[in-house]
Amino acid sequence: MATTTPDVPRSRRPKGAARPGDRIFSGLSRGSGITLLVIMAAIAVFLTYRAVLAISQDSTNFFTTFEWNPAGNPPVFGIAVLAFGTVVSSIVAMVIAVPIAIGIALFISHYAPRKLAKPLAYVVDLLAAVPSIIYGLWGAIFLVPYLDGLNQWLDTYLGWTYIFDKSSDGVARNLFTVGILLAIMILPIITNVTREVFLQVPKMHEEAALALGATRWEVIRMSVLPFGRSGIISASMLGLGRALGETMAVAVVLSPSFLISGHLLDPGGGTFAQNIAAKFNEADEFGRDALIASGLVLFAITLLVNGAARWIIGRRKEYSGAAA
Repeated sequence: MATTTPDVPRSRRPKGAARPGDRIFSGLSRGSGITLLVIMAAIAVFLTYRAVLAISQDSTNFFTTFEWNPAGNPPVFGIAVLAFGTVVSSIVAMVIAVPIAIGIALFISHYAPRKLAKPLAYVVDLLAAVPSIIYGLWGAIFLVPYLDGLNQWLDTYLGWTYIFDKSSDGVARNLFTVGILLAIMILPIITNVTREVFLQVPKMHEEAALALGATRWEVIRMSVLPFGRSGIISASMLGLGRALGETMAVAVVLSPSFLISGHLLDPGGGTFAQNIAAKFNEADEFGRDALIASGLVLFAITLLVNGAARWIIGRRKEYSGAAA
């Protein structure tokens, strides 16, 4: 009589034994991670090599010079204005976008009726898919003219803060306008990720808070926000990454100039991505090396931002584990 050998239970399999599918998936995952690291390293090596060629011929300090003229004799170019404009516009965008995104995410996940929450979430998803050039054209045609009144109001009532002191005339093609436009662009990204994190909050936590007599806001404050804090940080860093590297929208809206001013309402300024987009086609080989050098700085800033975000999230996980 033929006999069949039963499958060996997972607990009794020899140590190190794995199914073929598990081995294939593990190999693909490991290979994908290694490939990503190799690509990142290759990009860093290429940018560094071309940047060194340019910086070695720069007649001034690359990090503190305001002027950008690689075609000059001698070449003069620096990233001081570009770094200032990139950081300031991104900070303005984050200050505006993050609180609004958290509020929208909370409304969709915990306040809005289901019949309203699903269409609203769908609309927010669609906003994240709008090309940046569309945002730029909308900003140049609609946003810039209508922000003149806001700029005048800020100058009148908040001009004493120096930041909103409008010291020169001109349309609202400034870093403040760029920050508002970037805030609109990154708002859907932060909202989508934050909403999904809030939806993952264990229902038992919320029900336990309600059973103790907590109001809806107290449930959110004690259960939802602490659980989703790491997700909020991750979503904010994703939005910040897009704000730092946004090109076309900024190039359409901003009136570039190589001057640093603490008055956000004054026309002018510049960012790394906008400068690369504006000058790449007309630059010669050395000028493109100079632009690549500025791109290397933006690459490094992006890596530092993402590294800081991972460190913050890791610290919060360690703290939460220790507290538990």
